[in-house]
Amino acid sequence: MTVQSVLYANSPEDVRRAAEAAFNSLERAMAAGVVSGWDYRLGDCAPSPTLPDEVVAEIGRSAVEAGGRSDVEFFAANLGSAAGHNRLAARSDADVLLFLNPDARMAPDAVESLVRALRGDVGVVEARQVPLDHPKDYEPGTGDTSWASTACAVTPRELFERVGGFDSETFFLYGDDVDYSWRVRLEGLRVLFEPAAAVFHDKRLLVDASWPTTPAERYYSAEASLMLAWKYSHSERVEQLLEVFRTSDVEFLERAGRAFNSRRAAGDLPSPLDPEHTVARFIGDHYAQHRF
Repeated sequence: MTVQSVLYANSPEDVRRAAEAAFNSLERAMAAGVVSGWDYRLGDCAPSPTLPDEVVAEIGRSAVEAGGRSDVEFFAANLGSAAGHNRLAARSDADVLLFLNPDARMAPDAVESLVRALRGDVGVVEARQVPLDHPKDYEPGTGDTSWASTACAVTPRELFERVGGFDSETFFLYGDDVDYSWRVRLEGLRVLFEPAAAVFHDKRLLVDASWPTTPAERYYSAEASLMLAWKYSHSERVEQLLEVFRTSDVEFLERAGRAFNSRRAAGDLPSPLDPEHTVARFIGDHYAQHRF
């Protein structure tokens, strides 16, 4: 197994603690015979190295003590999440890839639970995020869901390569996991939510029950909404979103709309998929039915 995270000026302490939790979970999975070997890869997109040398060395020592190995690659460019993960995955020869947010801490049995669920006709399995679970719906008993968040998720490397990895030409920071999940489902494979696999992903609610977002999150989420609608053959939704963005008087929405129109004029948009709408779901502003 290869566990991989993409960094961008994250807190070194958060990264160190995430690695420590991952190594504990991987060591337990090896003891259970679920994982035969592993490596832990970090790709750094920041302008200067995110991790001090002493933290890199500490993570390396801890990985060896837990029975694996670690590596940090400084990209010297802001590749974004999708391209960063693609570059890390291209260096792996493992059977399974585990995508992990660099500040997410896996429970001791998380790796074991995820890998056990990755069987048969299953293409992606995601973990349950605590303290705030993702609100998208899933089938009780089976775990089938519309798409999997790559805050913590596993997929076979062979499948990842076969479908072309993340679409980094279309998605820079958000939407890449939705798109990957839907392309996996177009291959006839299932996408599962595994509640037994817990990962701590620190989120704090505001008084209106929403959670705070950064300017980058807001912009790239808006951009992804247009790209997903285009790529999955929902032209009416594209035009509706463009009109909403154009008349919003919100700078990041207007900018996302202009960027999309520029790409469309240049012929720089992906070829549409799923014309029969067999996998893609657009429910309000969501890509699945939400439980709450």
